[in-house]
Amino acid sequence: MKFAFFFPGQGSQSVGMMQGLADIEVVRQTFAEASDLLGQDFWSMVTEPNEALNQTSNTQPLMLTAGIATWRAWQAQSSLVPTLVAGHSLGEYTALVAAGALTFKDALPLVRYRAEVMQNAVGEGVGAMAAILGLDDETVRQVCAEGAQGEVLEAVNLNSPGQVVIAGNKGAVERGMELAKVKGAKRALALPVSVPSHCALMKPAAEALAIYLQNVPITATNIPVIHNADVLAYNDVSQIKDALVRQLYSPVRWVETIQSTYNQGVQISAECGPGKVLAGLTKRIVAELPCIALTNIESLAEAQAQFSA
Repeated sequence: MKFAFFFPGQGSQSVGMMQGLADIEVVRQTFAEASDLLGQDFWSMVTEPNEALNQTSNTQPLMLTAGIATWRAWQAQSSLVPTLVAGHSLGEYTALVAAGALTFKDALPLVRYRAEVMQNAVGEGVGAMAAILGLDDETVRQVCAEGAQGEVLEAVNLNSPGQVVIAGNKGAVERGMELAKVKGAKRALALPVSVPSHCALMKPAAEALAIYLQNVPITATNIPVIHNADVLAYNDVSQIKDALVRQLYSPVRWVETIQSTYNQGVQISAECGPGKVLAGLTKRIVAELPCIALTNIESLAEAQAQFSA
């Protein structure tokens, strides 16, 4: 049976998020490895209430660690390999590690650097993001064109039909939220983030990331990875690096990613990491593509049984 793995990104983190897999030895080993490499106790960060969990420079390596811990838990119980993998935003890096293109050891400092240059690209209070619910993609793009007024305002996360995230300068985002309501949006919600991801304000971060990536060893993938920026899979190393750079200032085309997965004959999928955000989005995008969230030992066993059928 053809199946796919999807890796979540920033926003799926929460205290207690790994408790369902805490008794699996390789999960704790993966967190210990990350803690040793970056000099922080990542396990306590996900088990005890703290403010560090939601700081971008911590969240990105933490979500990478959680996704790879879950991936290794899967590998410990099954020899089955996905037909393809994809990751939402930061999750694309986790997907590349799972696909063998990037080592976990190299990916951890890479995503921390990515978080730092994203944070440094835009001053505090300059950028913002908001979720627009109940409008089609084209109407949201019209909202952005009208609301920009010389500033940056773009549709950046095309998450599911009727759920699009916009990002840009704070004033432009606020204008966009009001315009969206006028045009019939069910809701326009400001998101509690400090970095306006995947819009033109991230181009300075992308330039810095491109320089950093020159010295990061990346190889061809063992499993196809669908990239956010263009919904394509690459085996050429320079193209993989270019896709990662472009991802910083390009929309996350998640609807097309799930549709492409289904069109390639994938019959079932799993969300490999904490939470159930991507499982929910998958159901809304392609109802015929089931997605199991691998959040505990029972769900790992369920996936093993279904993928083996």
